[in-house]
Amino acid sequence: MHDIVWGEIVSKPKVFEKPTGVKDYLPEAVAKLRSIEYEVLQCMERWGYRQIITPTLEYYDTVGAASSTEDRKLFKLLDRNGTTLVLRSDMTAPIARVVSSLLKDEPFPVRLSYHSNVFRAIEEEAGRDSEFFQTGVELVGDASSEADAEVIALAVACLQAAGVRAFKIALGHVGFLNGLLHEMLKGRDGAQAALKECLLNRDYVGYREKLKELKLSNEAQKELEGLLRLRGGEEICRQAQQLTDDPVAQQSILHLCQIWEVLKAYGVSEHVSIDLTMIGDFSYYTGMTFEGYAADLGFPVCSGGRYDNLLKLFGRPAPATGFALKTNRIMEVAGKQPAEAPYRVLIAYDAAHREEAFRAAKEMRARKGMSVETRLIAGAGELHAESLPGGSYRVQGKTYRDVVQFL
Repeated sequence: MHDIVWGEIVSKPKVFEKPTGVKDYLPEAVAKLRSIEYEVLQCMERWGYRQIITPTLEYYDTVGAASSTEDRKLFKLLDRNGTTLVLRSDMTAPIARVVSSLLKDEPFPVRLSYHSNVFRAIEEEAGRDSEFFQTGVELVGDASSEADAEVIALAVACLQAAGVRAFKIALGHVGFLNGLLHEMLKGRDGAQAALKECLLNRDYVGYREKLKELKLSNEAQKELEGLLRLRGGEEICRQAQQLTDDPVAQQSILHLCQIWEVLKAYGVSEHVSIDLTMIGDFSYYTGMTFEGYAADLGFPVCSGGRYDNLLKLFGRPAPATGFALKTNRIMEVAGKQPAEAPYRVLIAYDAAHREEAFRAAKEMRARKGMSVETRLIAGAGELHAESLPGGSYRVQGKTYRDVVQFL
């Protein structure tokens, strides 16, 4: 009989390997991430949004099932009782749970903000993470165009606070597309879903090919192809109103026009364009949707929209709207510069002057923007500080703005 060596049966990960889709953040990146987080949350607070923190783990049967994330993209695990849990895949569903329970007596509208890491089991694709950071808001209990415009205007303010200089918000409405397709393809649910899927994936070539396969009348095909041209400024509202007589589509365009008027009053319409081909996750959003794109980055840096059906799953029906900034992606474009470094000081001391050195360090640390390290040395000859251009010093490979000795 031979002893079984466990390591020979199960292949262990190498010492420095990590699971696919997760990453380490080194101090410089963390400083930038925290700086963005702080500035954005401060911006949200100035608009009346209060920060909330929810658990990393949630029950699959409640928050997991209510999430906008596909089931196959959820990280699932079992607790000791065999109940299925999930790592949160977004923050909207957990906040809906809290608003319907712990905040059930809070009068509407409720304005909440958050910054959290979320998890999605993504297949190995370039530029996709399984763990990433979101900073966002939820405005619950207000169905008006004013509320939708508020979250869009706040998204603009937050992108600017985060240091994103050049960006554009694309604004659409799920109801318009639903109404248009219902009018043109009544009773053909499969065809409607196929066309929506093409638009969701920005596959306009596939959209045109699907239209040809449907063998529609020339007029119907022309009108559905015309949808692809409904991108631009407020003139798109007028063009869309002429494209369909469906009451749902007409009401949706009216709502979108009202949002645009409010955005003009905010003074942010220059950052927004109407794009009626954009529908977001069509199984989740119920009204307007929007995405923010930064210059030179193919992925959206923020996304949001109206989701009026979610709260009723938790027993407190209410309209809601909101957005999330994709903080990881914003780090790639926010000014293309590192976060402002603190004023780093090294205090070197010997044993006889320890208390004096620590008092000085405490006083310096009380000042904003100061970072103070202390180091015990045997004597003056042990410290080798190399002077650098600009008045800094290098000590054992680290750079400091100042070196103070208590010997």
